[in-house]
Amino acid sequence: MENNPLYIAVQYALWVGGEEEQEMMEETSENEPFVFISGIGMTLDRFESEMLALQAGDTFDFTIPAADAYGEYEDEGVRELDRSIFETDGKLDTGTIFEGNTVALMGEDGQRYNAAIVKVGDQHITVDFNHPLAGENLHFVGKVMVKREATAQEIEKVLHPHGCGGCGGGGCKQGECKNGDCGQEECHNGKGSCHCK
Repeated sequence: MENNPLYIAVQYALWVGGEEEQEMMEETSENEPFVFISGIGMTLDRFESEMLALQAGDTFDFTIPAADAYGEYEDEGVRELDRSIFETDGKLDTGTIFEGNTVALMGEDGQRYNAAIVKVGDQHITVDFNHPLAGENLHFVGKVMVKREATAQEIEKVLHPHGCGGCGGGGCKQGECKNGDCGQEECHNGKGSCHCK
């Protein structure tokens, strides 16, 4: 069982901040726990290793230092980009590009990155590529609700969350789904490919 992927459901409260004062950042419940499959990179390595050491019914209280979580906050992660990058036909989509929103950007290397909009100016838009929890120690307190071997269907659902019906049910045969460049499912049904929606 050790080498097989595990289905793990946990209820927890996540606290961030220093020793003296912490702020609750996130909370899951017994009715809506955080669920993940082990061994496929769904969660932080350190969080997963802590869960693997526990059994269903066990409680936990541990802290993951920033270095083992989302890294330290880096000032060079904040960049000014030319406003034209965000414009279509000379216009800015203000429904998407506004201070505080997070957008997906593609780097010169073709990788996709999430960036928070810090400031919208006349010539430039300032974005922050740091993870929202960069520089934070993560303090988790909770309980393991379920821990068992994952079924093939559960693993498939995690790996392909939109399934073959994700392109309008184009009659795909098993094995014809693949991740598209946009990170969502594309469906190849013999009549060309359905593009990401």
